[in-house]
Amino acid sequence: MATQAHCAFCFETLAANLERRKPLSLAQVEELWTRYHGSKDDPAADSENGEESEDAEITDAEETVAMTTTSPSARPAAISRLLNREPSASSSSSSLPSSTKSSADSSTAQSPKNGSGAATPASSSSSRSSLFSFAKKRRSGGASSKADEYPLFVTWNVVSRSGHKSLRGCIGTFAAQELEEGLRSYALTSAFEDVRFQPIPASLLPSLSAHVTLLTNFSQPSKDALAWTLGKHGIRISFTLAARRYGSTYLPDVAVEQGWTKEETLVSLMRKAGWSGSSSSWGRAWREGKGELVTYEGQQVGLGYAEWKEWRDWVDGLEGR
Repeated sequence: MATQAHCAFCFETLAANLERRKPLSLAQVEELWTRYHGSKDDPAADSENGEESEDAEITDAEETVAMTTTSPSARPAAISRLLNREPSASSSSSSLPSSTKSSADSSTAQSPKNGSGAATPASSSSSRSSLFSFAKKRRSGGASSKADEYPLFVTWNVVSRSGHKSLRGCIGTFAAQELEEGLRSYALTSAFEDVRFQPIPASLLPSLSAHVTLLTNFSQPSKDALAWTLGKHGIRISFTLAARRYGSTYLPDVAVEQGWTKEETLVSLMRKAGWSGSSSSWGRAWREGKGELVTYEGQQVGLGYAEWKEWRDWVDGLEGR
């Protein structure tokens, strides 16, 4: 399931690209996100004895990290290494990825551009901090690496002062992606390469919300266009008419947010794919086009800019100590 830390990583990736700096890695974001919220809930949680808890599997005192210290001017050395560690080749680039995606794997999943905004389409020390090492252990230890690979979609919305959301970009893939690479890739692709919109400028960043959906539980193809459940399933359709192949998808929350019935969702999705028939003829077109439907699941998680910026200012404060 997606988390707000994943959304924060998308914000970090986009902001770093716009600011021409190197972003934090996903492991760094996840650790710092957890510690930031933990310190808000229990300010003393990380300061007892100035050490990590034993369940963090950290035994080297030199690598100990404490987010709160008895001396406010003291900056923990491990945090310095965490924040300033030279990112690896797979996570340091701030340019748009292009070689990892193909039109066959990528898709826009949101409503048309005029929809309501519902989800649719410097060198430094190289020593590793305990946080980074621990995060790496968590990802690689025990479980198969496949557990960290998902098909996914990243959505950017513009949020007005009244709270109204308008879609500003959404692109994803049905090919399983290593989580960090996938989130980084599609955070930038959906921000800059969604053909329905102009690339997101830096001036728009404070108005954005980021949303991540990790896709799971794909079904086998079905000929029944209505073999899915509103609010539970995302749907991906394909059909062929007059030697032209059509295909498109909506994420699980789209139909409910738009207030559509299943039939209305199918008509909208077929038209999104390029079909131009009447609403009453969708069933015949589906049958003649030998339509196929695949369902999937995925809970969308979102994060607003203000919450991300509050966390990022806290991280910057650690760097400034």
